[in-house]
Amino acid sequence: MSTVEAPHRDAAQPEGAEAHLFSPIHIRNVRLANRIVVSPMCQYSCEDGFANDWHLVHLGSRAVGGAGLIFCEATAVEARGRISPWDLGIWKDEHIEPLARIVGFLKQHGSATGIQLAHSGRKASTQAPWRGRRAVGPEEGGWEPVAPSAIAFDHASLRPTELSVAEIQEITRSFVAATKRALEAGFDVIELHGAHGYLMHEFMSPLSNKRSDEYGGPFRNRVRFVLETVEAVRKGMPDNMPLFLRISVTDWVDGGWHVDESVELARTVPPAWR
Repeated sequence: MSTVEAPHRDAAQPEGAEAHLFSPIHIRNVRLANRIVVSPMCQYSCEDGFANDWHLVHLGSRAVGGAGLIFCEATAVEARGRISPWDLGIWKDEHIEPLARIVGFLKQHGSATGIQLAHSGRKASTQAPWRGRRAVGPEEGGWEPVAPSAIAFDHASLRPTELSVAEIQEITRSFVAATKRALEAGFDVIELHGAHGYLMHEFMSPLSNKRSDEYGGPFRNRVRFVLETVEAVRKGMPDNMPLFLRISVTDWVDGGWHVDESVELARTVPPAWR
């Protein structure tokens, strides 16, 4: 689920016209030629976070096919925020140029461009799926994950280090810095990854967040990191540029994040959009 502002009718679409998959649509200042959106798809094909020809071909072929909006895969805002050592990154300025090359190609073929800014939290430092479901230790280029609480995702995952308040706030600043780089690369839409058990979701869910400070416990504390990051990122973006927030609506586990909390988050987030 992504919470966004309600799109307005395209001026080229007459009043009362029925919307179709191939109808154009505006979201803030971005016009999509149609309603086909390519979701982020991890490719596990980078070295040190750099986009390469694989990503150009993978994403470029979607643009040639006519998709209205194309998202790059989950793109880490810091090196330890990658799911695997082979994930896409935007934690340093050197990452901008290869991303800009891809953005330029997608736009040349009529597609709007999006980037999903992400931090995988306790689900970091794992193997690519086809190499087997296991953690990647430091001897293989891995690292120690971080999370709201020192609770491993599962038996095959590394036990994360619990983040301090100062470290949490530094990660928010990493999202802001990544946003600046995404703007320099020319992306039209930014999405913050708050789903699938990654760091933002870990803060929201009582199953992974056992903190007793201002970032844990009641709902408002558990969503604090998300709200602070959304607000900080929004301030670093043009007012007319779309910002999406992707969330998982429920953990499907008793005592976890649930539908009512997702609804409340959706009600809470929009003021930061303005």
